[in-house]
Amino acid sequence: MEITWRWFGKNDKITLSMLRQIGVEGIVTALHEVPNGEIWSLEAIEDLKSYIESHGLRWSVVESLPVSEAIKYAGPERDELIEKYKVSLANLGKAGVKTVCYNFMPVIDWIRTDLYHPWPDGSSSLYFDMTRFAYFDTMILRREGAEADYSEAILAKVKELDKVITEEEKYDLIDSIIVKTQGFVNGNIREGDIDPVGIFRALLKQYDGITRDLLRENMRYFLAAIMPVCEEYGINMCVHPDDPPFPVLGLPRIVTCEEDIEWFLSAVDNPHNGLTFCAGSLSAGAHNDVVAMASRFASRTHFVHLRSCNVLPDGNFIEASHLEGRGHLVELVKIFQKQKADLPMRVDHGRTMLGDEDMGYNPGYSFHGRMLAVGQVQGMMAAVDQMQA
Repeated sequence: MEITWRWFGKNDKITLSMLRQIGVEGIVTALHEVPNGEIWSLEAIEDLKSYIESHGLRWSVVESLPVSEAIKYAGPERDELIEKYKVSLANLGKAGVKTVCYNFMPVIDWIRTDLYHPWPDGSSSLYFDMTRFAYFDTMILRREGAEADYSEAILAKVKELDKVITEEEKYDLIDSIIVKTQGFVNGNIREGDIDPVGIFRALLKQYDGITRDLLRENMRYFLAAIMPVCEEYGINMCVHPDDPPFPVLGLPRIVTCEEDIEWFLSAVDNPHNGLTFCAGSLSAGAHNDVVAMASRFASRTHFVHLRSCNVLPDGNFIEASHLEGRGHLVELVKIFQKQKADLPMRVDHGRTMLGDEDMGYNPGYSFHGRMLAVGQVQGMMAAVDQMQA
């Protein structure tokens, strides 16, 4: 596999020169300055590609060319937005950037309640606490009917939390769930927005009446529309699984399990319609056998995220060491190393450690923590190569 790294552009505090020194071969990035729904110009694509190549690296994967909300809920401007998306894809193809990671999650594309959950060794990682999330949903967002989505045991814990939680802790919860994890990736909410909860309520409102089946149909419609462009330019689309892989906030989630993946691959049965196999997202669901899924869908996997989670009681989960957890990364390396030599892989998130917390990195995207993970995965790849030789 090709070792890649998610890089957030020329203003990223982690430079391309630093990445060359730690064994990175390919870059995963996007035109983050372009608003959602607008066309990526060939000139802007080629400028960034040339900059990356000037550092001895290659632009391996686009993550992400965002799918606008109106495409997901089938708003009146859907077809116009799809046409713009097709132009951006064509421009990427002309520039020679041929792998595009995207997601089809409504409103919010990944959720954690704690961005710096401590480990005994002094490092920290991302964490999802169902009670804290339910508190946000029922007591801060006050979503209609939210209580029905949680067990009596969780709701009882929410009541206890309400007795002791401070206003600062409430602010931190809002910041973690709908601001910090979204704003740096062309999200719907940005740092500095005056009323993020109000904005979030309005975004959720757009999905009133959108069922699982309707969202599936909207995904099928989008993929069918863009496949001719993908075929013309040799572009592989690879959807990222829902994170976490279960319904949240009353929204349907449609890439959560083996059956979901089988559905969208069959609904538009084209080799350019593929999967980003994110072991971290999939392993956060106790219902998923990650190794079996990797084996089944390896031929339609165009991009790999190698990280791992531990599932805890009450639906909580924590991002584990790359050597541990339900992701079983050594087994995945065995599977994907056989698939194709140039399959791009990134270690995805890493722990916060050794001063990362003081550098202002995006949540989950530390330098030292990801560097450690790269070394661990490089070791797995070397060992697997020796065993398979």
